[in-house]
This record gives sequence, C-alpha cells and structure tokens, in this order.
Amino acid sequence: MSAAPHDVPALPRMQSGGSPQHLLLTLIGDYWYGQQAPLPSAALVELLGEFGITEISARAALSRLSRRGLLELSRAGRHTSYALSPRAAQVLEDGLRQIVAFGATEEAWTGLWTIAVFSVPEEQRDLRHALRSRLAWLGFESLFDGVWVSPHDRVAAITDVLSELGIDSATVLRAEVADGSPLGGHPITAWDLDELHDRYAALIDEYSAVRRRLAGGRIGTAEALVVRTALMDAWRRFPGLDPELPMSLLPQPWPRARARALFRELYDELALLAEQRVKQVVGRYDEDVAALVRGHGSDYAG
Repeated sequence: MSAAPHDVPALPRMQSGGSPQHLLLTLIGDYWYGQQAPLPSAALVELLGEFGITEISARAALSRLSRRGLLELSRAGRHTSYALSPRAAQVLEDGLRQIVAFGATEEAWTGLWTIAVFSVPEEQRDLRHALRSRLAWLGFESLFDGVWVSPHDRVAAITDVLSELGIDSATVLRAEVADGSPLGGHPITAWDLDELHDRYAALIDEYSAVRRRLAGGRIGTAEALVVRTALMDAWRRFPGLDPELPMSLLPQPWPRARARALFRELYDELALLAEQRVKQVVGRYDEDVAALVRGHGSDYAG
C-alpha cells in the first residue's frame, strides 16, 4: 500500500510480482480489516505458500515486518502470532482507501499546471533523491531536468516539501501552456501515455478472461484468493503511474474508467470465495480466529 513519506512506518516497496512482505500486508488488509486479534504465524506462512512463497521466505518476511514495527509479535508457549501495529493498521487503511477510490471522479480541469523548478547540486544526491521521491508521491512527473509538473493544484504541498527539505533554490508556479508552444515541450509529454494506455488495456484483457471463467463457475476458493490478490497488486500500481490525468489531455477513448469498473467488479465478486479459502487455511490452526476473517468489498472505502 501507499504510505506518506514521513510520520508513519515505511511499507515495503512493491516489486514485480510482489515481495513476500508486501503480499502479506495485502492479505492482512484484504481479510483482516479492522481486526486487532493476532493471527497464528503458521497460518500466515501457509497463506503465503498459496502464492509459491517458501516457508523460509515467509518467516523471514514476518521477522522483517516485526523489526520494522509493522507487525507486533506475541507468544503463547511454543506458538507465535502476529498482529498489525496500530500505526501500520492506519497506514494500511489509508492506502486501501486511496487504491479503491482511484479513478472514481472525473473533475473538469482548469487548464492550469503546477510547476516545480529547482536546482540541487549533483553532490547532494541524497537530497535530490528525497525531493524527487516526494514529487513523485505528490503526482508530479519530470518534464525536463529540474522541472517537474502536475496537472493538479499542488502548490501548498510542494511548498511544504521544499521548506521541510531546506531547498531554497527553487520556485513553484501555477501556469497554463501558451498558444503556439512547441508540442514536444507540452507538460503532458512528461508521461508516456502509450505505455500507460497499454497497461490499462493489458489489465482489461487479462481480467476480462477471469470474469468469463468466474461467470462460468470455474474458479474455486484457492484460485479466487490468488487471482483477487494479483488483481489488487496490478491495480495498486496505477495511482503511481497516472495521477488521475485530466481526460481533456488524454487520447480517447481512454481505458481508465473501464479498467476501474472491471477491478471493482471482480474485487467484489471474488471476495467471498477468497474469504472462504483464508478461513480454511487459518482454521487449521485456530478456528476461533478463522471465524473473524472477513473479505471486504470495494465499497468499504466509500
């Protein structure tokens, strides 16, 4: 899930295919939402095994998340259990809300860009990296070296970032593109729209096939868990690639709305089957805990 760069524990960075740490947090967020009771470590290890994660890798992921303050370890005799820390639970909730709400609205665009122009010496690489990371978090993209753009009003947010990082060789503008400006320098060219379009189209193609199989009753509980988690993994990437770019700037028809509708449909319709699989796995270790498993739908975030 996404997390603000400061004031919260840093969530593991999502890797191609999903790291065991991030996969585990996804499973907890999807099926243990709002629960404070701990889950048996053996059950968590077996759940990760559903995705081809070895026991050694699964236990290493649990250990790392515990050391990072994201999971809290408890022991009862020889048995260990883990629960989300309160702060991590809040981060996970916020991230889930952002992911599920992404693409929900299509607001009219004012035509104004937020432009951040800065100069940070090459030798201050850590500072440059920190600034670029924060810009990306706010939905900016690099147009030229030292020039980052966003189609949304981010003046207050980026001004705070510059102040926090102590960068005074910078300026922030709100501007529109002048008539006759070279097309190659238009701010929208900071995004690779062809690649972004292809990513949306690929999700639609892959999960339209899943929808047909589900409608035909050909997806069982184990597959539903894996497919639903893979769908969440795929969809969660889009807010970082597409800061809800204004439709007026995009080639039509643009597939974001169609991809979102498919995501919500399958995420909801696979929830009960996937929940049953998680209950089966957890129930092998603690039936009372398994009874608390719940697979929420996309509407829980409003």
